[in-house]
Amino acid sequence: MLTILLLIGSNTFMTFAWYGHLKFRQSPLWIAILASWGLAFFEYCLQVPANRYGSYRFSVFQLKVIQEVITLVVFSLFSLMFFREPVRWNYAISFLLLVGSVFFAFKK
Repeated sequence: MLTILLLIGSNTFMTFAWYGHLKFRQSPLWIAILASWGLAFFEYCLQVPANRYGSYRFSVFQLKVIQEVITLVVFSLFSLMFFREPVRWNYAISFLLLVGSVFFAFKK
């Protein structure tokens, strides 16, 4: 569970670092870059331990699949709440397909 919580935190910082500056397009690009790098530092402070701790329980492939699904969930919530973007049917289908990938990644 610690791995999942750390990955959720890490992906939250990553999403804001990568996309949050788009809400402030009037700011100079160099400020967006510095702000993104500042957020990325905290993302790595959570992501590295998440993968280190997770590697004792999950394979590297399983860790990546978990991370990608968490990224999609965090990004979906971010785009809904921060940018007010609507959910479209094709987004929902792609999410369901990714959930299927988790099933197959953990299938023995």
